[in-house]
Amino acid sequence: MPRVLLIEDDRAVRDGVTLALRRQGHEVAAAETGEDGLNRLRSFRPDVVVLDLMLPGMTGLDVCRGMRALDQTLPIIMATARGDDEDIVVGLEAGADDYVVKPVRARVLEARIRAVLRRAAGVPADAGIPKIDTHGDLAIDRAGLAVAWQGAPVPLAPSELRLLLTLSASPGQVFSRQQLLEAVWEHSFHGDARLVDACVKRLRGKLGEPPREPRYIQTVRGFGYRFTSR
Repeated sequence: MPRVLLIEDDRAVRDGVTLALRRQGHEVAAAETGEDGLNRLRSFRPDVVVLDLMLPGMTGLDVCRGMRALDQTLPIIMATARGDDEDIVVGLEAGADDYVVKPVRARVLEARIRAVLRRAAGVPADAGIPKIDTHGDLAIDRAGLAVAWQGAPVPLAPSELRLLLTLSASPGQVFSRQQLLEAVWEHSFHGDARLVDACVKRLRGKLGEPPREPRYIQTVRGFGYRFTSR
């Protein structure tokens, strides 16, 4: 039974979401502050976190960064009352895997949770692709779902790992943002292209990619991204 840590300061929203998730079979721990949420993270050990961005005191962004410092692989879904692009992008760049805009329909949140848990479970290795790909300093273990840079392990969030696996499976192929949304996030909303851009930015940073001339994940202006092995 998937364990969900919900961090939400609004009691009515917190109680409503908790009830809806429990009806879907989740075990839920709810926290009303960022500090309490971080403490629950250590004791509850969730499979996924649903985190309100606009928390009083310790903000959702601070909580997200704190969680990423403790665990790079934990799926985090950010919830925001605003549809403001800047807030969403900042949250995604802080380390969130996905986001929902409040008020959230239970059906939508459940779909996002299921999708992010599938990403966390990994992607089966393609029979036609070597189990371990080596591209210069970058090694991708498709069977073990692990990545190393210059011999050192690189801990990746579920969306980052699946994005890298998707792109690197077809070097040189250009993927549109829409194609990546559907392959990685299982979304079909054109407005969610910022998920792809924010994830690419985080992934490049973890791989030591120079911002202006990335070696592996290249931008194809006006279309999307491609993986280049050289």
